[in-house]
Amino acid sequence: MSRAEVVESVRPVSPLWTFGLLRSELTTTFRRWRTLALLAVLAAVPVLVGIAVKMETSDGSSPGGGGGGGPAFISQITNNGLFLVFTALAATLPFFLPMAIGVVAGDAIAGESNAGTLRYLLVAPAGRSRLLLTKYATVVIFCLAATLVVAVSALTVGALLFPLGDLTTISGTQISFAEGLGRALLIALAVAASLIGVAALGLFVSTLTGSGIAAMATTVGLLITVQILDQIPQLHALQPYFFSHYWLSFADLMREPVYWDDLMKNLGLQALYAVVFGSAAWARFTTKDITA
Repeated sequence: MSRAEVVESVRPVSPLWTFGLLRSELTTTFRRWRTLALLAVLAAVPVLVGIAVKMETSDGSSPGGGGGGGPAFISQITNNGLFLVFTALAATLPFFLPMAIGVVAGDAIAGESNAGTLRYLLVAPAGRSRLLLTKYATVVIFCLAATLVVAVSALTVGALLFPLGDLTTISGTQISFAEGLGRALLIALAVAASLIGVAALGLFVSTLTGSGIAAMATTVGLLITVQILDQIPQLHALQPYFFSHYWLSFADLMREPVYWDDLMKNLGLQALYAVVFGSAAWARFTTKDITA
């Protein structure tokens, strides 16, 4: 145990100092060019989807050539631009959003170690547990920010290119535009919550190596592997335990009444992953020999 950690163990840390550490982490994370580039890519996806649908339907045809292909809700975009929010989230959730989370989470500890700043962070009266919790909180906040970037971009493009108004749910009932906006916000929050398991997994991987690039690549590789396994029929008995299995259950929020079963299973599964891999990250980080 270092001298700073000994001092921290006998001198309580002020909650204000903890808030300051979180604020510093958030500022550092959201000022990085890599983070801004990831958010820009996420914001561009709804723009591309909206423009593609607008061009395809300019002659009166249906999106996807009338074959029902493409992300969920895409056939409804021309009737109501609010459906672009749901379509964009469905399009980004399988890869773009978790990839962005994997990059940020994978770099959380390993990036500091690679840059030689991790040891200096521990000199401050933070302690390893508090620092790890702050890192995870930062990644979770990024999950929410990334999801809201997609949703706001999609809502803006949808309002510019398509009409807005009352919308029809999956169940065939009509709801007001205001209620639709409320459902869109709930869906964005559900998507963000679907990523907390990935955040914990990436943080755990980040504690295993001193290379930020290796941690990011490993996390993204695991994301792709799990989603491939989730599509193999022979693994149907294991698939309900994959963190990505219930990701698209957010569509049930567009039913009337809302179907909560898969949503609750998804949230419970994400909480389980967060506890398991968060505990593994804590066990690894608190016993790790910090040399850089």
